[in-house]
Amino acid sequence: MRRTVLEQFPAGGPRGSRPAEEFAAARRGEGMAAEVVMDLERDAFLVVAPQQPADRSR
Repeated sequence: MRRTVLEQFPAGGPRGSRPAEEFAAARRGEGMAAEVVMDLERDAFLVVAPQQPADRSR
């Protein structure tokens, strides 16, 4: 499954701060399927959404 990165947040934020989770929750509130994943190589949290398949019926 392909995903689109909507936003990236550094993993070293202040204790108790979860900006990636808050951003994803706001997107879900707008009806978008968004989730948070960890990118270990970049040491960052990514908010991703499933990439919609192109409409090939045309």
